[in-house]
Amino acid sequence: MCFRCFLQGLASCFGICAINHLEETLAKLEDFVRSDVFKKSVGLFSIFKDRSDNEVEKVKSTLILCYGYVAMYAPKELVLSRIEADILKNIFQYFNTKVLGIKVETKDLTLKLCLIRSICMISQAIYKGVKCGDFIFSRKAELVAQMVEFIKAEPLETMRTPVRQRAMITCTYLVYPSSAPIPAGMPLAGQRSLELLCPQSLTPLPGLPCGSDGRMLYGDTISALKDLLKRLLQRNLTPHGLQDMFAHLGPWIKSNKEHERQRAVEVSAALLDFYLSKLNVSTVIPFYNLGVLIALFSPRCSDSLAGVRQHAVDCVYCLLYIQLCYEGFARDHRDEMVEGLKALKKGLEEPDFTVLFHTCNNIAMVIGKRVPPDQLMSLLLAMFEGLADPDKNCSRAATVMINSLLKERGGVLQEKVPDIMSIIHSKLEEVDEEHVRKAAQQTVYILASQHKSVVVSSLLGSSLPFDSHTCTMWRSLATEPTLTSQILEQLLEKVNRDVPYKESKCFLLGSGSERIATPLPLAATCALYEIMSAPESGAAVLGLYPPLFVTLLLRVSCTVGVQLPKNLQSRERRSSSHGPAPRSLHPCSCAVETLKVMLARGGSEEVARAVGNAGGWELMVSPERHHDGIAVLAGAMARHAGPRLPLIVKNLVPTLSGVFDSQRITTTAFFAELLNSNVVNDLILLETMMDNMTGRQKDTCLLVRMLALRGLGNIASGSPEKVRKHGAKLLASMVNGMDDKDDPHNLVALEAMSSLSKLLDHVEERDIQSMLLHIAIRIRPFFDSEQPDLRQSSIVLFGKLTKFSEGNCEVFFEQILNGLVTLLLHLQDPKPEVVKACKFALRMCGPNMGCEGLCDMFLNHLREDRSLHYGEFMNNVCKHLMQSYPEMLNRLILTNLFYFKSNWVDIRAAAPMFIGFLVLHVDEDHCQQVDLDQLISGE
Repeated sequence: MCFRCFLQGLASCFGICAINHLEETLAKLEDFVRSDVFKKSVGLFSIFKDRSDNEVEKVKSTLILCYGYVAMYAPKELVLSRIEADILKNIFQYFNTKVLGIKVETKDLTLKLCLIRSICMISQAIYKGVKCGDFIFSRKAELVAQMVEFIKAEPLETMRTPVRQRAMITCTYLVYPSSAPIPAGMPLAGQRSLELLCPQSLTPLPGLPCGSDGRMLYGDTISALKDLLKRLLQRNLTPHGLQDMFAHLGPWIKSNKEHERQRAVEVSAALLDFYLSKLNVSTVIPFYNLGVLIALFSPRCSDSLAGVRQHAVDCVYCLLYIQLCYEGFARDHRDEMVEGLKALKKGLEEPDFTVLFHTCNNIAMVIGKRVPPDQLMSLLLAMFEGLADPDKNCSRAATVMINSLLKERGGVLQEKVPDIMSIIHSKLEEVDEEHVRKAAQQTVYILASQHKSVVVSSLLGSSLPFDSHTCTMWRSLATEPTLTSQILEQLLEKVNRDVPYKESKCFLLGSGSERIATPLPLAATCALYEIMSAPESGAAVLGLYPPLFVTLLLRVSCTVGVQLPKNLQSRERRSSSHGPAPRSLHPCSCAVETLKVMLARGGSEEVARAVGNAGGWELMVSPERHHDGIAVLAGAMARHAGPRLPLIVKNLVPTLSGVFDSQRITTTAFFAELLNSNVVNDLILLETMMDNMTGRQKDTCLLVRMLALRGLGNIASGSPEKVRKHGAKLLASMVNGMDDKDDPHNLVALEAMSSLSKLLDHVEERDIQSMLLHIAIRIRPFFDSEQPDLRQSSIVLFGKLTKFSEGNCEVFFEQILNGLVTLLLHLQDPKPEVVKACKFALRMCGPNMGCEGLCDMFLNHLREDRSLHYGEFMNNVCKHLMQSYPEMLNRLILTNLFYFKSNWVDIRAAAPMFIGFLVLHVDEDHCQQVDLDQLISGE
């Protein structure tokens, strides 16, 4: 006979004896406990006395098991009072453990199993006996702790252990609700209550020694575990108790090991079904953790294991019915939508991902319609945690369900949108997966379709410069043209609503002030860049082309020379130190880049390319050359985007009377260059733009006045046929420009002269006659200006005026004579362009001087492509002058005397030579005109 059978039979004998003779049986066992088992004796146990020391553990095992059978068979009304005082006391006397203060632990498997079986039978006896009266099981916590220690001590690499199995079954009876409560803080009353759920307990285990057949199937293990947890749950059959249970089950439900998920979800389904079956709601109370629990199980509906998927649906099904019970519905109430979950289980059998996610979407729709409003946010927050699930199928399912829930219920979450946006950003940082990024973009899009303003404001509140995840979120708003258009309009409003900069006094005293960019328009400009960077935004950009172009053009103008706030300057430096920034955060550069991407996305790639090839983008950023860059842009627009101009011009016109000088400068520069193209005439824009340019003649900004005159002058090249029609008006503007009283550096006058020179080729003679003399007199002082541009422009203009002198020959001839010496002397000007201008003017003057020889000389010797021997030329000129105009000798000499003090060396040298040649060729009769004293003194 084997020892196990003998042990079982002997212990059963003591149990049978205890049925009618409890006291005598316990006394006999007590005698044996007090005896010396190593001495010879007569009796039932004498068979062990002669055995070796190695057999002592078997004696202890037999004794412990005998006490268990006694407790199981004895009358319950008699045995309960003896359990702790007699039975447990003697059992643990021969099983040394930490629980009773003995430091030596046995390693004998038979002894451990006998102890576990005895405790299990004692617990069963108490469970049946408490029906006869109250019983306080004071040592329950210690026994549970011992079982837990047994389970935890089992090796992980060896899953087939009988100790683990029996200890779990024993705990099932120990924690049964009808026995005495476990004191707070003791095992199974707090966090350790689920330490039994170690990975081993959720791992497939084969049969274990038990009963006559010596094996227990794994299904019995899971059944035992379910029973144990049900009894634990029944002790606190409330939402809080349920939450405690799944707080410990959660890690195994999300485990990256398939078998752990399989068992955990299977156990969870059983627990929820048990909770629902036992639930008795007397008052309607909130199921406060429904959302969290739904989020725990619903993504598992697409788990890689079919069994997990099926059980996960069962969990969701039970949770929704539990919620209905808490809402006041009877337990037998059947909800059509919730019942539909059962039908969806069929779709979860298919391995095809598309089918799985479609089914998950349908499950989410059911959840969305049945979850109370106050649970929606907690459901979403917990669902976001599922994005990091180790099972990629479940992570994808979480994204599907989040977006499905938001489509269904997102409209009520306006106040929570900033929180959701923050979570999306954090998840993009945490989970570096393509499917998460795409799903997050879809989430942002759904929220924006429901709460545009809140989403935009939330994203605008992100730190600048935007990190890559914030940029991803912005670009998600470019997917649908209608929504994208609305978002772009909101951002345009943000750019235009606030002032673009604020004046700030510099730190150093007396260093003036600097312009500091305001945050909101800067952030909105960056946001526009991100959205329009997405190719999908093309349709929306096309639809908003004029307002986008105008707003960004003016944004560029208002940020020239504007600095970043100090906090953003340091932040941008830190960002650059950690790697290359995607683009500059500098206000003007940022605006320029946004305008460039807008043109590209709006179908004007050629415009952007042409401006870039001409260096226009760099010019726009320069405070000194900004208006030149704008001119380059306007020229490119005229050549490549003409049909866009009417609405752009219409939207820009109001800014000509705006408060910001920079905006008026930019708009005037843009219009001025457009007038250089015939496209404005083709688009019937010329009169409108010309009127606006004329209206800027009184602008407080000098640069605006100058650019306005440039624009009016450009009509000569853009629409020359219109110059004749508006000649008088245009000429009047030029004359007013030359008479500008607030022009210290003569910039307006210079532009007026340059523009008038272009216009004179196309005006009617009658329009110029009345102001011919005034213009000639007005420009004469500029012949000797220190500024080469002024010398050149005034001299060229003078030359062009001569062709209108026929009707007023005598008057204008006088002006020619007044300027003749200056023109001849400036043939020695240090600036070639001035020399060229003098040659042109003298050629034009020749026909009006009534001296054919002099006219021929000017035409032949002053050609632009011909070099000039100045001394020889002047000798011949003076000969002709004295032959034709000897009476002019003194006047010519006096004019030359003025240049004896000229700043230019060559001109100072030319003046006395000029006088010498005049005197050389004058007749004696006219020599008396010369004041020799004045000539000798050089004054």
